[in-house]
Amino acid sequence: MEEGMKERITIREVAREANVSIATVSKALNGVDVVTPKTKAKVLEAAKKLHYTPNLLGKNLKAKQTKMIGFYTHTIIGPYFSTLIEAIVEEAEKHQYGVNVVISSDKQILASQLLGNMVDGFIGFEDLIDEEALSTVRSEGIDAVFMDRQIKDRSISSIVFDSRKAGRLATRELLEKGHQKIGFLPGHKGVYDSDERYWGFKEVMAEAGLSVNSEWVLPGLFEEKASFENVKKFLDNQQPASWPTAWIAGNDLSAIGTIKAIEAKGLSVPEDFSVIGFDDIELLRYFKPRITTIQNPIREQGRQAVLELLALINQEKQGENKILDCRLIAGDTVVSIK
Repeated sequence: MEEGMKERITIREVAREANVSIATVSKALNGVDVVTPKTKAKVLEAAKKLHYTPNLLGKNLKAKQTKMIGFYTHTIIGPYFSTLIEAIVEEAEKHQYGVNVVISSDKQILASQLLGNMVDGFIGFEDLIDEEALSTVRSEGIDAVFMDRQIKDRSISSIVFDSRKAGRLATRELLEKGHQKIGFLPGHKGVYDSDERYWGFKEVMAEAGLSVNSEWVLPGLFEEKASFENVKKFLDNQQPASWPTAWIAGNDLSAIGTIKAIEAKGLSVPEDFSVIGFDDIELLRYFKPRITTIQNPIREQGRQAVLELLALINQEKQGENKILDCRLIAGDTVVSIK
């Protein structure tokens, strides 16, 4: 192969050669002063040895703007994501922007997207953006809006639900109806909304002087199938005397799975159990009984994420953390008990 035809050396190869992270290479090459002189020298030596040159084409694209924003996540399964992405695309189109949806758990794909200037900024969801990637985002000044954590920086904002309040509202609703034996089906541990909802539940239970029975905390995983299987298994293996009187499901899909498991046992909601969910997804309009839920403004979250990101891209503001409110939507799945 001719010298001019050789494949371009990437920042990842420099990082491997210097035995440091991609973020550290980026900082060292961009003169960010958080890198020690010794580390910077090691990175520069590796870059020189490999004949690494920055991607000037990418920098030119950044200067010219691509009129594209990225949405990075490891899944789009479920009604929440379909509603969210639809809202993001609709709002972006109003401002003559396209949306590049990247669905992957591969950190290398994410790194190449972030450093390749394929988009003018991005909206990030769930733990695909880890601390190393976040460090790169900060050091490169990449404009970003997160939906899975409360965070703010010069070029970073977050738009999240008030999931702690949501967990508190759901628990308080059941306590006011006389329930004290309450089960919970969290989503995935480490996911912001799941953790916050569970914390809200635990806080209100503690305030009421009630303990959380660990045997009534079942994996719901934000899925109908997992919730169905785990509630059904619980009901099959535990005596009725040791059952809770109500379940808080991690989201509405989990609530649907919980109700179907109760019905599969020959029981019914709300006669035998009260059930409450989160999100108020469109699917609830077609499900009987009508599920009591905590409504989160999903479409508004998507719309605001785009507006916030464009304001950052256009340097109209610095990053901030925004928390969207929630409210109880009473259905037919929660009743008072004596």
